[in-house]
Amino acid sequence: MTEFHSLDDLVAELESRTFDRPPALVANAHITGLGVARALSAHGVPVIALDRVGDGVAPPSEAVDVAGAVTYPLDDLAGFRADVERVAAAFDHEPVAFGCMDEWVLALAEARPAGVRLSFAPDTVERVLDKERLYAAAERLDVPYPETYRLAGVGDRERGADAEADSAAPPLVDPEEAAERLGYPLVVKPARKREFEELVGTNVVVASDEAAFADAVATARDAGVRVMAQQHVDSVPGEDRSFASYRRLEGGDTVGLVANPVVRHPRGLGSSCVVDRIESPHVRERGLSVLEDAGYRGISEAEFVRDPARDEDVLLDVNTRPWKWIGLPVAAGVDLPGLAYVDALGDGAPASVVESVESVEPVADRWVSLRDYLAELAGSPTMPDVVSRAEWTALAAGVPGDAGVVAAVFDPADPGPTARLLETEFGDADYYCSC
Repeated sequence: MTEFHSLDDLVAELESRTFDRPPALVANAHITGLGVARALSAHGVPVIALDRVGDGVAPPSEAVDVAGAVTYPLDDLAGFRADVERVAAAFDHEPVAFGCMDEWVLALAEARPAGVRLSFAPDTVERVLDKERLYAAAERLDVPYPETYRLAGVGDRERGADAEADSAAPPLVDPEEAAERLGYPLVVKPARKREFEELVGTNVVVASDEAAFADAVATARDAGVRVMAQQHVDSVPGEDRSFASYRRLEGGDTVGLVANPVVRHPRGLGSSCVVDRIESPHVRERGLSVLEDAGYRGISEAEFVRDPARDEDVLLDVNTRPWKWIGLPVAAGVDLPGLAYVDALGDGAPASVVESVESVEPVADRWVSLRDYLAELAGSPTMPDVVSRAEWTALAAGVPGDAGVVAAVFDPADPGPTARLLETEFGDADYYCSC
């Protein structure tokens, strides 16, 4: 099992090793990071897992070569940059960095640590990650999204000039007017998700009445965080859609697939726990149009939900990074992390890795987060079990690919992450990550 090092010990450990190809820096090191690490390790790419603490599920994985701590970017961006540059200086090759949560992506994009190659085009991230700008683009492109209002007097000084100047941006109104137009319940959503999540413990607040709305607005106003009021879509459970893709750094075809989060935990706005690959040309087209309009390059997930009142799939977010079920496209033969690694290195990519990435074969069209799915089954007695007997049998036997399913964490050939997950669930260890 990989030891989680302090920064000094991490650098010393890296300096004592020799890598014959550029390593990947994967941060943070929980379920998403594990999915990225396993994908890259399958191609012989050395993986260095970075996080602020070592309690995530990725460090114990056989897919991780070395793991250690760096400064958390939301605490100290300059410190984060200095730490990553120390790590990069320990290699003979420039490593390729993967941010697995918004704060890590934004930190890499803003800090641009020397000696590091990025798996995305940093200048394009803010164009889609900032929801004010995202919805302005959706308006121009006629891509449906929930009725949304920017809130005057909340984070005005931090608001992006482009969104202010864009006539297509969601209207800027007083909170009282937004509530009157939308009615209750309504959703309070930040322009930049992670800042709000750090502030209130969640990235979306469903305000069921005036008091809850006023409290959320006051919290955001006091912290100078931009938030929006948005229609609460009474979405159809099991009918969500996502376009998962990689857009090459220097242009060329976009590689991707559409997936359906069949079950979320908790239901509604919760995290995906059963996700299937599906065909949905209009979701692919709409997701791609937003990415092309922004010029975004890298891995992304464009999230849509089904609005029965409009009979439309409406755009909620675009994640400019790998996400929790990144293992599904990999298992389906669309190896987004592998493509990003090769693309970032260009002509310097090892030929064996290029060949391995290009020859990935599909083994599964379903991804399951067993911890979350079992919790949902236990807490919802009337919910039907959507996992088939053949899939359960294959999971229990440790050969899920035989039934076309892949698990988020559980893998008998790589048991460390499962052991760590059990420790955080039932022991004294603690690790929070919305991924």
